[in-house]
Amino acid sequence: MVEKDIVVKIDGGLQSKTAAVFIQKASSYKCSVWVEKDERKANAKSLLGLLSLVIDKGDRIKVITEGSDEEAAANELEKYLTFK
Repeated sequence: MVEKDIVVKIDGGLQSKTAAVFIQKASSYKCSVWVEKDERKANAKSLLGLLSLVIDKGDRIKVITEGSDEEAAANELEKYLTFK
């Protein structure tokens, strides 16, 4: 299991368009991917779950990956969330 604490730097945070790209990236991996914000946790491969967390620019979240390609998934998702 890989856990990464990340400060979101994407303009507008994870709204519908940026969340859809994030989900696409997460879904390209076999491992389980979860996003945690303020003690709430959602499946990163679910648009409804991700949007329910209301993630804005500057928010601190945790990305949790677990499975065969967990390291690669965590690194790519971190890169996406911290791109300015």
